[in-house]
Amino acid sequence: MAVVTIDKLTKIYDRGHAPAADNVSLDIAHGEFMVLLGPSGCGKTTTLRMIAGLESISSGTVSIDGRVVNQVPAKDRDIAMVFQSYALYPHMSVKDNLAFGLRRRSVDRAEIERRVANVAGILGLSELLGRKPHALSGGQRQRVALGRAIVRDPKVFLFDEPLSNLDAALRVSTRGEISALHRRLGATMIYVTHDQVEAMTMGTRICIMNGGRVAQVGPPLEVYRNPANTFVASFLGNPPMTLLPAIATDKAGGRCLMVGSCEIELPSSRCPPLQPGATVTFGIRPEHLAQESASNGATIPVDAEIVRVEPLGAETIVIARLPGVEKLIFARLAGEATMRIGERRQLFLDAGKAHVFDGNGLALRPA
Repeated sequence: MAVVTIDKLTKIYDRGHAPAADNVSLDIAHGEFMVLLGPSGCGKTTTLRMIAGLESISSGTVSIDGRVVNQVPAKDRDIAMVFQSYALYPHMSVKDNLAFGLRRRSVDRAEIERRVANVAGILGLSELLGRKPHALSGGQRQRVALGRAIVRDPKVFLFDEPLSNLDAALRVSTRGEISALHRRLGATMIYVTHDQVEAMTMGTRICIMNGGRVAQVGPPLEVYRNPANTFVASFLGNPPMTLLPAIATDKAGGRCLMVGSCEIELPSSRCPPLQPGATVTFGIRPEHLAQESASNGATIPVDAEIVRVEPLGAETIVIARLPGVEKLIFARLAGEATMRIGERRQLFLDAGKAHVFDGNGLALRPA
């Protein structure tokens, strides 16, 4: 295990107009599973490659267990990396692929046999050791790539979108295997993905990046429930949080918003008092809209025109428009919803779960 510290890490390419990674700072604890999450081009892979020593650093430092490794070659950093492509040697058997890195390091033959047998047992590869990569399924190849990293027993594991080449079913099963592996090994792991489901289900903490910068870091559910800004709010969740322009009124102690022609009073736990006339952004997640009012009367009725209905069996996604608001809202309703496109229906909004963001997109929270 190892502590990884990233301090003001920046990468500027010679012909780049903006930094690929911009002043990234992050502390990754012993045994933590840190996920770098964000859209394509946000700087997450560039950051991972600088940690690995595969990309030069423009400024800032990378430290492993307190030792700055900026000038340390990749092979001497005691890290192992699993790439998006399996990168297996096609002419070698599974056993030889697993053992190759250890042989290059002149590890004793008996120790190599012990490590390979142990890793093969952990990953369910014992029956496949004699096969060549072409005779393996995609999931088996990815397990061999994982095994090649594990067998080295490094301080830090780095994963660069390792599940992108797998189909949906294999992604789910391999995701579970990697999570179980982390629990078994207790190793420090840094994992890059653009898939929010992977991040939410696998990470101890997630670091959401945007435009080369860190947008927010925290446990998955904490980040989901309390996004720091509108980017995080809209990036996490499927469908994403609905974000609508709103104007504060002088009612309810400055916590009443006009969203189109809908008046929404928020509890004091959701935002600080606002100046009347202040322009803000109102946010609500799809699961916090319902067909019926809550029994405790905590929900607010809003009139909506149904634009689209997407039945999914266990739930129904409803897309609707509020009066006076151009942007559509999403509602995730339990079970089957008896709604038709074009009709006007009343939806009930849980104001106790709403979010408010200022003009710069930053979350407004009560003191």
